[in-house]
Amino acid sequence: MLLSTVVGRTLVVTLNRPDRANALDDELMDALAGLWDRVARSRGLRAIVLTGAGKAFCAGADAGMLAQPRTKVGDTAADELDFMPGPRVELPVIVAVNGACAGGGLHFVADADICVASTAARFVDPHVSVGQVSALEPLQLRLRMRADVLRRMVLLGRHEVLGAEAAERAGLVSEVVAPDALLDRAMQLAAAVGANSPEAVRLSRRVLRTFEDRLIATDLDLGWELIQRHRAHPDATEGPAAFLAKRDPSWTAS
Repeated sequence: MLLSTVVGRTLVVTLNRPDRANALDDELMDALAGLWDRVARSRGLRAIVLTGAGKAFCAGADAGMLAQPRTKVGDTAADELDFMPGPRVELPVIVAVNGACAGGGLHFVADADICVASTAARFVDPHVSVGQVSALEPLQLRLRMRADVLRRMVLLGRHEVLGAEAAERAGLVSEVVAPDALLDRAMQLAAAVGANSPEAVRLSRRVLRTFEDRLIATDLDLGWELIQRHRAHPDATEGPAAFLAKRDPSWTAS
């Protein structure tokens, strides 16, 4: 489910559930959180490259997990997002989006210090199309991308899909390369970062992340509160159930 290997001074992490489009379930998120804990205690690394196995990068939260009431949730937004590397480690994170990136997969893009994509990458926020509140990813993404494009993604749900070039124009990714060049380019960027003073990089990154975190900290907690409140609404389980059954959802009127 999760592969990691060290190449030179770069940790290469691969989401490895290709049969599920690398969707996030509790087991994978726990594995990621544990990995970042170990990385935070390690020495000698200079950067992290994160990508996905197979044709997809990350399909977001596993629909099977969402279709059932969750018993394991974070008390705060920070607790819920402990599978993200950015707040947990002091190494630059380079995300290489190799294919479809949906819903919760956008967390990795928003969390990245540098994000590159292949021409095969596609970006979509399907939360509202499967009865979920899109409340955390948009706040993080707003620090990176154009507000008008983000609003379309949030409100149109699965009906708005950004290709790699459109994502680059919107500021979602900083570079687009051919699929067979993606990992090599990510590793080149990691090597370039690693050639710099590690302490200067660490402190420079800390300034940027501290500034960004303060901008959205309060709103992230509000977003998490709204997500938890919405989980009692019938649409929160109807949407994933309909998706799994390949039928149209039957929404409850407000």
